[in-house]
Amino acid sequence: MKKMLNTCTAMALALSVMTPGIASAEMMTEVGPGEGQVNIVAWAGYIERGETDKGFDWVTKFEEASGCKVNVKTANTSDEMVALMNEGGFDLVTASGDASLRLIAGKRVQPVNTDLIPSWSTVDDRLKNAPWHTVDGVHYGTPYMWGPNVLMYNTEAFKDSPPTSWNVVFEEMNLPDGKSNKGRVQAYDGPIHIADAAQYLMSHKPELGIKSPYELNEDQYKAALDLLRVQRTLVGRYWHDAFIQIDDFKNEGVVASGSWPFQVNLLKGDNVPVASVIPEEGATGWADTTMMHADAANPNCSYMWMEHSLASNLQSDLSVWFGANPSVPAACTDGRGMQTAEGCTANGLDDFEKINFWTTPVSKCASQGECVPYYRWVSDYIGVIGGR
Repeated sequence: MKKMLNTCTAMALALSVMTPGIASAEMMTEVGPGEGQVNIVAWAGYIERGETDKGFDWVTKFEEASGCKVNVKTANTSDEMVALMNEGGFDLVTASGDASLRLIAGKRVQPVNTDLIPSWSTVDDRLKNAPWHTVDGVHYGTPYMWGPNVLMYNTEAFKDSPPTSWNVVFEEMNLPDGKSNKGRVQAYDGPIHIADAAQYLMSHKPELGIKSPYELNEDQYKAALDLLRVQRTLVGRYWHDAFIQIDDFKNEGVVASGSWPFQVNLLKGDNVPVASVIPEEGATGWADTTMMHADAANPNCSYMWMEHSLASNLQSDLSVWFGANPSVPAACTDGRGMQTAEGCTANGLDDFEKINFWTTPVSKCASQGECVPYYRWVSDYIGVIGGR
């Protein structure tokens, strides 16, 4: 994780050099009356009003107390989030590290005045100055939630031999149920999945010398693409919609895939025989930040939401709902929500240092002189999915 922080810091410094005067909006100095609404781009399952499950609702009371109606646009990938923020019309976004620094460099988000967010002091110290939302000491958002990308699997297909390696989605093999994994596994439909291949190669081809799955030279990058081309022959469907993946595990015979704890929890709640694991090679992951658009039409409601998002009862319930870790540690123990200390431990609260958090690959990288930049990841991954 320290290497990952160094990677993000290097990128943040590069962005600050390449983009003088990064912010296009001045930092707010006070919060006024709400404008009546706030428009948020968010990951599926991140902002619940009791429509999926009546027990999980952290929107209704906020709307009643603030007078700010919460409108949510669900995005399925970081690239989609960046595109939506570039289009405009939104106030906030729950951006992962592979989107946040792009938004900062592109002047799509504005600095956040943490003095206007009373609950800032309760944020996990490991996240307060995280380099995926902090550039030159300036904060561009409030931490929301973090967690690993897990390997989800069907327990009936794996019987008494649960997977211990990501090889079940990267290499053709017969599974414990006696059937091939070909056509029964999935992979994430986003260029950042190249990092998952690189993470696997860090363990299985150490001679490549990969230090970070987001910092790949030409040879390392080619090896990752070659592995993904093998995976292409196994994948029944590339997923980006969490609910479609849920249906695929229920009804389409999918038995293994990289996934989020959110899907695992919902499937278990429906008594589908699934479980999840962080395999021996480790995992990539996400640390998401609520960021405010540079041209937000509803800045006061936006600040009210950012403060609300750090309430320990919201963080606690979201942690249970999504199977992730709160950015406010007290949410695990203060009893204001559903989460418990044991639940946070089960979600991986103590595994922060083991996760390679998503970040945007850049050409000038910390671990070696030249790395393959993200625009290449985008075009080449489209090629891999297309069979090239």
